[in-house]
Amino acid sequence: MSEDEDFARVCDQYRTELLAHCYRMLGSIHDAEDLVQETYLRAWRSYSTFEGRASLRTWLYRIATNVCLSALEHRDRKILPSGLGAPTDHPEAPLSSSPPEVTWLQPAPDALVSAPAADPATIVAGRGSFRLALIAALQCLPARQRAVLILRDVLAMPAGEVADLLGSSVPAVKSALQRARGQLERLAPAEDEVADTVTPDQRELLDRYVSAFENADIQTLVALLADDAVAEMPPSPSWFAGRETVARFFAAQVFTAPGRYRLVPTSANTQPAFGLYRIGEDGLHHAHSLTVLTLADGRITRISAFKDLALFAPFGLAPTFGEQIVRQASE
Repeated sequence: MSEDEDFARVCDQYRTELLAHCYRMLGSIHDAEDLVQETYLRAWRSYSTFEGRASLRTWLYRIATNVCLSALEHRDRKILPSGLGAPTDHPEAPLSSSPPEVTWLQPAPDALVSAPAADPATIVAGRGSFRLALIAALQCLPARQRAVLILRDVLAMPAGEVADLLGSSVPAVKSALQRARGQLERLAPAEDEVADTVTPDQRELLDRYVSAFENADIQTLVALLADDAVAEMPPSPSWFAGRETVARFFAAQVFTAPGRYRLVPTSANTQPAFGLYRIGEDGLHHAHSLTVLTLADGRITRISAFKDLALFAPFGLAPTFGEQIVRQASE
């Protein structure tokens, strides 16, 4: 077996979890894919010098983390509209344009947290740390604090191992972790336990949401929203807060006619999500946006619709609505 073949055999098994790690660090699935490629290129170049003083997994995480830290020196943090300014009070007005200096957070497929883990606790931590609100909050932390928090609390690496990985000391790692935990608690308080499956009540809610969208039924949508519901649609910085305001926006600008939209279910950041297709002049429904829902207490608390067509491919969604993607979604 050649060295290249040996490298692929032993290293490729970590690719998915390294992609999840880079996504948590960067908040962008596309950036994460690029940085994992860079990680593997660097690892391949230096594989002949790997002496096994740490595990291969730790060695790869060292490279990936340093690649992410270097990238973050030259990139602005990813945000959601609700993290940019005050909500919009005029939902009937045209959506404002994205400021050129803003880079937006992206959702990611649940497949990134489906890789085998060492124990059930690691799986739970991985799923919980993948929630969209947590990913957004992580982007507000200084880069090294972010790395420490992910390595310690998500990946459960010992403090000494993290210190060695980052070229730091154990006291510095413990101090950074304490500060990161405190800031994260203020930015994104702990949510309810993340479930592995959708409950029957949640399934009914999601079915009603699809029906409301496809039939332009604003009354049904209103009944599904929490009092403090939020709707946001990056790349527009406009966002809306409160059931009444959100409903006014959908009534005025989205639910203009039945049959305008078709939805295909998927899952993003361990949350229910939909590929949204809008009818075009050719009579076909074309990819429009990827919507991620946040649920709590039997209601929708947040609708995050990402109008980024490049997201459809990572989620296995076709560019045009049709029978093929309906079958895939139901498998």
